[in-house]
Amino acid sequence: MGKRERMSAADTAWLRMDRPSNLMMIVGVMMFDEAIPLEALRRVVGERLCAQRRFRQRAVLEFTGAYWEDDEDFDPDFHVKAAALPRPAGQGELESLVADLVATPLDATRPLWQFLLVENYLGGSAVVARIHHCIADGIALMGVLLSMTDESPAGRPAAPAAEPAAAEPGAAGPWAEVLAPVANAMAGAIRMSGASWEKYWSLVANPGQAFDYARAAASVGLELAHLATLADDAPTRFKGKPGTVKRVAWSAPMPLAEIKALGRSLGCSVNDLLLSSVAGALRGYLAGKGDATEGVEIRAMVPVNLREAADAGGLGNRFGLVEVVLPVGIENPLERLYEVKRRMGQKKKSLQAPVTFGLLSVLGLMPKVVQEQVLDLLARKATAVMTNVPGPQTPLWLAGARLRRIMFWVPQSGDIGMGVSILSYDGGVQLGLITDHARVPDPDELVGRFQPEFEKLLYQVLLEPWSEAPAQQPPASPPRRRQAKSRKSRKSVISTH
Repeated sequence: MGKRERMSAADTAWLRMDRPSNLMMIVGVMMFDEAIPLEALRRVVGERLCAQRRFRQRAVLEFTGAYWEDDEDFDPDFHVKAAALPRPAGQGELESLVADLVATPLDATRPLWQFLLVENYLGGSAVVARIHHCIADGIALMGVLLSMTDESPAGRPAAPAAEPAAAEPGAAGPWAEVLAPVANAMAGAIRMSGASWEKYWSLVANPGQAFDYARAAASVGLELAHLATLADDAPTRFKGKPGTVKRVAWSAPMPLAEIKALGRSLGCSVNDLLLSSVAGALRGYLAGKGDATEGVEIRAMVPVNLREAADAGGLGNRFGLVEVVLPVGIENPLERLYEVKRRMGQKKKSLQAPVTFGLLSVLGLMPKVVQEQVLDLLARKATAVMTNVPGPQTPLWLAGARLRRIMFWVPQSGDIGMGVSILSYDGGVQLGLITDHARVPDPDELVGRFQPEFEKLLYQVLLEPWSEAPAQQPPASPPRRRQAKSRKSRKSVISTH
């Protein structure tokens, strides 16, 4: 038996969350114009990824808990394989392969990750990465994948990722791990300054002190009550018990500069614009199938990164979830955009993210049957998991080949059957979608509506007088000056085509 360390409660919860219909893997696809030799990929993976001990360890689940155990027979070559697509070896064939891999479990007797080199994708190559969620969350794994890349084709070696320090189990007391996320929520509620972190860690090490903060505790309690009393999400064709057959699709990149320019013109964030476009695409898909759309709202669970600066480069799961209701029923693009902005503004004041992280940590220490019941309850209240990860805005190279595009998908828990991923890289923004075949057998049709929905916003801004903008967005300056400024911004938007 190899050396062991106890798995954190949050990571344990993700390890136990696997179901045949929803496997807890984060799946990423990297696409290259050049062919990558298998041995070159194995060398990069061996030198950079496997430098971190976690990728040389097995996840062991026992009655007494979950552990990371060194794999004494670890062979990195077992985890890096090669495959070829059937002709014409294009995006459709790669999407089918990824869909099959999403529904195929990893070997539980070995470290829970795999890289598959697709040697003939569009005349170049692609790499499909599958990593179990118990190892790390999406933000951490993005850092892991990027640590394998270089900033030039010459292959300037990046420094190996630092080994995350292993916490000594029980060092801070038996309740510290459970109450740390709750203390974190309380710290946010009472708006601790940077100089107060010593007091914060005192709460973590001595949980009894946390009860002095009645107001903060009440805020946490209200968030838990809100989650418990949420109504089940609207019944649409997107929602239903998922099966084991999946479908994936991804869009062509949209220029990030164009999205930012339109956002400045409208006083909205890039995230507001993207979420509104997703809501519009969902509406258009439902309407195209003859389904009712009037007044329809769809709830999505959105991961929120809870890492501090000191956590950068570490693995594990450090995120919470916030529920966001997409106003799919609003037809007017501008009206829908400002409603999304209003709702997202409300969420910025919420403690849902740290509270749900604390809840997940608690569930990781409880019997699996209890965890499943609670997660099933939450899953009934949502239709999709939606995540937005900012990637690097300069090109990168892997094993001497330029990384042209990258996409990833996060898993869905319980009976949630849809995952929406937004990723920016090298000046572009892409949408990725994973669906259950029984619910949405044609995700490419839905993805194809994403960019046209953004363009509707653009065209409406260009063609309509500024005075007709929705009342939710009052002008920040006198009408004449604001109108001239907006025309200038619109002109810059057009020039990016």
